[in-house]
Amino acid sequence: MKSSGVLFALLIAMKLIPGCTGPGLPYEVVDDYMFVQKEDRRNDSTAWELVWEDEFDRNALDTAHWSKIGLYTSERLLENFPDVRTDKNAWRKIRNNWSSYMCSTNPEVVQFRDGNILLRGIIHKDTSGWDNRPYHTGGIWTYQKFAFQYGRLEVRARLDPAYGAWPAIWLIPQKKIYPDQHNGEIDIMERLNHDPFVYQTIHSHWNLNLKLESPQRFTTAQIDTTGYNVYSIAWYPDKISFAVNGKISFEYGRIPGGGTFQWPFDQPFFLIVDQQLEGWPGDVTRPEELPIDMAVDWVRLYQ
Repeated sequence: MKSSGVLFALLIAMKLIPGCTGPGLPYEVVDDYMFVQKEDRRNDSTAWELVWEDEFDRNALDTAHWSKIGLYTSERLLENFPDVRTDKNAWRKIRNNWSSYMCSTNPEVVQFRDGNILLRGIIHKDTSGWDNRPYHTGGIWTYQKFAFQYGRLEVRARLDPAYGAWPAIWLIPQKKIYPDQHNGEIDIMERLNHDPFVYQTIHSHWNLNLKLESPQRFTTAQIDTTGYNVYSIAWYPDKISFAVNGKISFEYGRIPGGGTFQWPFDQPFFLIVDQQLEGWPGDVTRPEELPIDMAVDWVRLYQ
């Protein structure tokens, strides 16, 4: 199936889209957009089948499932950083945050070319107005439009290097069902600067708040720095397996007695794919390297 539009047209015809359920489907649908893998399929990855894909070949964003991310336009970010509504310099206070340069209104940061979506990091040339940020970056997410629980997610992408570059593919909870604790984050891929490897990481209350480092929660994996790589996770009820190009890099397992502090990964998560600048990798020290592209060929979910 080539395009997400064709795939979902077929799913509509087969009644396999959100809002529809049936005994033969690999998932149950919650709130019309969250795909929760059926219990009898969660431990047998050999039986998993393709349930959703986007190949980004329609020269337009599938807004039924994705939204562009913008510091000044995404309500979730505005709730986290309300000062940016009234103070044009408030972004400076969150400069190390991944979202500080995200822009949904600049058409240059999200483009389509050769069957890819390009998420870009660029110099913002006009800083004389309200938006006086020096850079703009492109990102998309499936927040409140598509989320899933369990299964295998794969993303094929090529990453341009630059000092200060921080492309990422990651998952965070749609609803945060556990109060008064961190509800988890799954970083499928993060690359810094010109590194020949990527980071793959788990975040939870266990390590972020309690500072417990066992079980292993991250690794690095070598990549093809000039071509495309496939970044993936296989998410089970008791472990998450990370891989690059089909080779498992590490597994994060659920441990007895860890509770939701260690394993909040029993709820639907949504997907973020974005090109970030500065923050963790440091400053953009060679602006002549910009613009840079995170070229995403496709996203696929199996359950």
